[in-house]
Amino acid sequence: MGRLAPVWSKVSSITVTHGRGARVWDTEGTAWLDMTSGIAVTSTGHAHPRVVEAIARQAERFIHAQVNIYTHDLLQPLADALDEITPSGIDTFFFSNSGAEATEAAVKLARQATGRPNIVVFQGSFHGRTAQTMAMTTSRTGYRAGYLVPPGVYVSLFPGFPRSSRRGDEVDVDEALDYLDYLLASQTAPRETAALVIEPVLGEGGYIPAPAAFLQGLAQRARELDILFVADEVQTGFGRTGRMFAVEHAGVEPDILVMAKGIASGFPFSAIGSRWELMERWPVGSHGGTYGGNPMGAAAALATIRVIKEEGLLENAQARGAQLRASMERSAEKYSVIAAVRGLGLMVGVELRDERGRPDADLTSAVLLEMQRSHRVLAMSAGTFGNIIRWMPPLVVTESEIDEAANAFEASLAAVVSRR
Repeated sequence: MGRLAPVWSKVSSITVTHGRGARVWDTEGTAWLDMTSGIAVTSTGHAHPRVVEAIARQAERFIHAQVNIYTHDLLQPLADALDEITPSGIDTFFFSNSGAEATEAAVKLARQATGRPNIVVFQGSFHGRTAQTMAMTTSRTGYRAGYLVPPGVYVSLFPGFPRSSRRGDEVDVDEALDYLDYLLASQTAPRETAALVIEPVLGEGGYIPAPAAFLQGLAQRARELDILFVADEVQTGFGRTGRMFAVEHAGVEPDILVMAKGIASGFPFSAIGSRWELMERWPVGSHGGTYGGNPMGAAAALATIRVIKEEGLLENAQARGAQLRASMERSAEKYSVIAAVRGLGLMVGVELRDERGRPDADLTSAVLLEMQRSHRVLAMSAGTFGNIIRWMPPLVVTESEIDEAANAFEASLAAVVSRR
């Protein structure tokens, strides 16, 4: 029997056979409540029947229709569907396979369109694991250690991100914008800077939403300095925050929008969107990909968009997210180790700290393990210090399932704290 590479980190040891909605079943027939969505991917739940049908129907027609050779008949309908739901000004699309690929494409487009070499990212970011996106990732050293990363990436401050591990010591909006101004004056001049690239809500960095005033400040500076504003919505897009895209909360319009994860309910598919006048500056043949625009992925994406719109998943994400945050806040009133509850829609982070106010990764890991062992609930951690429990259930999650997960969390926290 072949071996699987040990490089993958593991949340659980279970082997699953199938899933439906917010639940998966293991080889022993045990059901588990999945609050991970495959890291915020299965937006319409596991094996949504409309998505399954779309993939199966397309598989009988074409499995692979390479876009350089011929244009299959779902590419334009998907571009039209994305044009309807993306922010104003985003009207032209390029398709690829993963979030990292899409982010790379966004950077390549920005550099070609502006003729400038540098990009600015923000502290706590996660943009991927390829060489370029790894250079842009600053949420923790483990993603970069031991590798040589490309140059031309500068890091600015993200409001809400901790200056240190001390409780309450966080960067505010004015400080973060002032530091960006300083960075553009001291390290990468605007004439050298192609783009500002930001996650509207930090993902791996700790589920920290960027304040609307900060995103608006970035967009204003980008316009004034003729720098492109790139929103990495790989994790936040397609209803995760209760809006189709997280930038809608701040009322800002990016020059380039990066999409993946929830776009196709688990089928490997991603996209970038921009305006035609930028896309036409991309030299023909300077970017591409063998599997980009895969017809089964396009079918899954079209079905996903229809399900989100027609089955009220944005509204459900808002309601269930509010329910989840309220449950976590009630737990915070009982347990002082819960230092913060934050998030938008069904992208909720719960920060755990010890009695001295220090990040408590051990407590976080123990609570997650207790949730698995005693309650069959799957969740994940996040954050530079590994002390954030992140909730990212499918957008189809029900009221009773949120209650089940919240009760499992509080019971697990109580059990672990009592053993200390």
